[in-house]
Formats: sequence, structure tokens, C-alpha cells
Amino acid sequence: MIVRGFIAILLFAAGAWAQRPDPAKVLAEQKKALQALSFMDGVWRGTAWTILPTGKHTITQTERIGPFLDGSVKVLEGRGYEEDGRVSFNAFGTISYDVQSKKYTLHSYAQGNTGDFEFKVKPDGYVWEIPAGPGTTIRYTAVVKGDHFLEVGDQMVAGKEPFRMFEMSLKRIGNTDWPAAGAVPQK
Repeated sequence: MIVRGFIAILLFAAGAWAQRPDPAKVLAEQKKALQALSFMDGVWRGTAWTILPTGKHTITQTERIGPFLDGSVKVLEGRGYEEDGRVSFNAFGTISYDVQSKKYTLHSYAQGNTGDFEFKVKPDGYVWEIPAGPGTTIRYTAVVKGDHFLEVGDQMVAGKEPFRMFEMSLKRIGNTDWPAAGAVPQK
């Protein structure tokens, strides 16, 4: 009886393995999908402001964005600097593409929070949202044109006008080989 059960498990696993998509095809489709975000790649700097309980707060914002895993994943790091040079905001994220669902996902770490968010690619930018309680969403919308990167954050409350609570205006200051550069060599 145990042997039959083990054989059944092996046959099921072999069948499931045989139905897996070809990894080379999956990676090729992911790389093609992430290529649509190549306009984001580089090193960026500018100003950002957000509304805090104490009022509007402005910082110097930097972003470095680049391809990883042979272009099948996009990696982002944002740092916000106070006037005295202290880092007061730091965020890290990855953008990936699911071949089966045909959707992009942003996986974000920021200010002690983490989450997975649907990431909608537009011809010149993107949109993503964070659920923020009953009837409330924070929507981030970015437009990247040439060397200018503008992202805004609007608080969306059911039945009310959107409230602009964040804006980041950056200029491309260079290219980057991050995060792919600096890998540990074979020998």
C-alpha cells in the first residue's frame, strides 16, 4: 500500500513537471515585457515633497534603476536626503512580469512596510496603487519623458476629489550598471 502511494506521488510529480513551461520561453517573454520599462533605467536626482502631519516636507530624492537576472526583473532603489545629508527615506523594489497572468507586479519595501502591487505600464510611465483602508487608495502615477521623471501620489477616497500628497520631479544624471555589476566571479 505504501509503495503504491509513493508510485502515485512520483507519477503525479512527473506529470506536473512535464507540464511546466519551457524556462527559456518564459524568460524570453519576461525580458521582452520588462524591456517596456527600459526608459526608467539610470541614475536620477531631484526634489520630492510629501504631506506629513506637520505639513509639506521637501527632500532631495535619488533613484537608481536597472535590469537584473538578464533583464527579466527590474530593480529600483530610492533614497531621500534631508538638507543635512541624512537619509530620511529609503525604498527598494522589484518589478516582474507574470507570463501566465500577463501582469506586472511591484514588490516594494519602504518605511518598514512591504507589499505586492499590480503595476500597470503605460507608453511613457506607469500607475500602481496601495490600498489604504476602507474606500481609500493611494495611486502613484509616473510619466518619464527623456531625462525627466515625474511621479505623483494621490489619495483617492470614495466620493471625494483626489488629494495630491506626494510629488517627485527628477532629472536623469547618468546611466548605471547597477544592480548587475559587481557579481561574485566564478574564480
